[in-house]
Amino acid sequence: MKNPSKDKSSKTRLQLLHQYYNYTGFYSFVWQAVKKAIPIIAAVVLAIIVINSFFNINEGLVYLTETLPPLGVLGFFFVSETFLGLIPPEIFIAWSGKMDLPWLFLGLLAVLSYIGGLISYVIGVSITKLPKVHRYMEAKLEKQLKQSRKWGGFLIVVGALLPLPFSISCLTAGLIHFPFRGVVLYGALRLLRFLIYGLVIFHVV
Repeated sequence: MKNPSKDKSSKTRLQLLHQYYNYTGFYSFVWQAVKKAIPIIAAVVLAIIVINSFFNINEGLVYLTETLPPLGVLGFFFVSETFLGLIPPEIFIAWSGKMDLPWLFLGLLAVLSYIGGLISYVIGVSITKLPKVHRYMEAKLEKQLKQSRKWGGFLIVVGALLPLPFSISCLTAGLIHFPFRGVVLYGALRLLRFLIYGLVIFHVV
């Protein structure tokens, strides 16, 4: 039998949490981030569809992993994870599973992806140092920057764990000057994602 007082208490906590997120602008921040990302995602998806109609991207990537030496594959992956990170890492994780030491190569992929994200953050910070960009962001996006700096960790966690470009999340964090320490901390979840994928793809679980 349910305890009415417990249900009421639980409901109250949820309501308070909802009020807090609403008051601090979290919902508005997420909606604005999603709304701004939709055109970019749509453009990327369209570009991929067009390219794939002339050239099978997946087959090309598989061929690349089969022909390049291990260092070449790792280097290509590192560049991809540093600049936009649009190539799905699952292809490279599957490649690591075919190596003699699959967990070693999976670990290297995870570390390279993590470091690539940190470099993307530095690139984002560097972009804001351009005079025109700096003036525009401070003058036109003051409110959005304030919210982003508060909730930027959410972007990092989403990029680290979900099938979204981690590089873009880190680049955005750099643009809004989210603390580097937070990027290092939240970005470490990227390593967890590779571990989970490895357990699944290598049929450990």
